[in-house]
Amino acid sequence: MIDLLSDTVTVPTPEMRQAMFEAEVGDAGYGEDPTLNRLEALAAEMLGKEDAAFMTSGCQGNLAALLAHCPRGQEVIVGDRSDLYDFEAGSASVVGGLVLHPVPTEPDGRLSLDNLRAAIRDKSDYQCAPPGVIVLESPHCQRGGRVLPLSYIKDVRALANEHNLLLHLDGARIFNAAVALKTSPAEIAEHVDSVMFSLSKGLAAPFGSMACGSRPFIDRVRRYRKLLGGGLRQAGFMASAAIVALQTMVDRLALDHRRAQLLAEKIRDIPGIRLEPPVIETNMVFFRLEHGGLSTEAFLSALIRHGVRMGTLRDGVVRAVLHYLINDEDIDVIANAVRVVLLAERR
Repeated sequence: MIDLLSDTVTVPTPEMRQAMFEAEVGDAGYGEDPTLNRLEALAAEMLGKEDAAFMTSGCQGNLAALLAHCPRGQEVIVGDRSDLYDFEAGSASVVGGLVLHPVPTEPDGRLSLDNLRAAIRDKSDYQCAPPGVIVLESPHCQRGGRVLPLSYIKDVRALANEHNLLLHLDGARIFNAAVALKTSPAEIAEHVDSVMFSLSKGLAAPFGSMACGSRPFIDRVRRYRKLLGGGLRQAGFMASAAIVALQTMVDRLALDHRRAQLLAEKIRDIPGIRLEPPVIETNMVFFRLEHGGLSTEAFLSALIRHGVRMGTLRDGVVRAVLHYLINDEDIDVIANAVRVVLLAERR
């Protein structure tokens, strides 16, 4: 099976497995796991932040960051098609007592400055929950892996400063964004107060995410990590794989981007396919079926019978996510499977 369901289906590389086998560990609950300490220092350095905390998941990383930023009852201004709003089980509200204030997500993943400005309530109005933090997402998963330009992030930073608000980045795939922008993740993170990134997506580590920010902020994040059940012990086994991921898997992400572009070109002209968006910036290809007789579910089931797995996140749009387990030869197989399924339905 050529599995394009997500880049979370990746498995650890042999080098990661060897590192896990040989990892030097200690009790992370007491700060005594040397491998975990090394990972957190490495992540902070790569993101240009004072400190970082190893989190069990991106959801936990985003949640702990919001809890560390905002007291109960404050608003989190977030895109209405963001992962944090749609796919994190309402955790900020359920656990943190925070009010999610959604604003429309533009086709390229931006939250327009006008809509953000309109969403910022007057903190002196006792009738309203006061705003606390703005959340951006880049690359933007539900908008086809689109990357927020640095100039836009700087504009949102200025708006946040104008209203004395914090700015958090859900940067689950921030290294993909950096590759697409031909810059460093630190240059992206420079303009936000905090950032979460995933280790278990395109970087292919088996576990975990990182929350990065100032040292006082990360101190608060570690407290909330414990509260949320993320107080780990011999975390070095997982941290060792994450270190290898950060050292060996970042530069090769450009291959995933190139293969995503190649796949998009090969399926673009197949009758019944409409790329959405047509621009491929990272490792994701989204497309819509324009074939009245074939549902998305039927298409995905037929594709599996031809040895290819994809998924869907919204509105019948199919998503294919490239990762290190997919090679150049697979691209032809994938495109041919899509073509065969659609042509068979037309007969």
